[in-house]
Amino acid sequence: MSLQAMSVGALLSALVALFLLLLVRRERRVGVVATGAIAAFLMPMAWNSILNWTGAISQFSHDLPFPPFPISWQDTGTGVFTLAGAAVALMAGPCRRDAARSVAGTAALTALAALLVDIYLY
Repeated sequence: MSLQAMSVGALLSALVALFLLLLVRRERRVGVVATGAIAAFLMPMAWNSILNWTGAISQFSHDLPFPPFPISWQDTGTGVFTLAGAAVALMAGPCRRDAARSVAGTAALTALAALLVDIYLY
């Protein structure tokens, strides 16, 4: 996967995460929304870079033969990486005093954005 494709996909993930956090989660704190969008950009870039550097991208990018939801291990990794990164960043930063359930929901929406973009858009 090229750096350009990874960058465009990560940017789309950040935009979708921004959309979900503002419109679905109704989050109004700028720090929370910014942290989610940054995580949705950085974590897919990190995951796909690891797969490229190790040469594993070809082994992980085989889509499930189910057209409505053609997920691959590479897509799953993007979601898991984004979930972990968003949760840590939110807990260490703007959500450090929030309830765990709230932080988990925010991180989950961020990861969902990255996962769906990865499955359907690149």
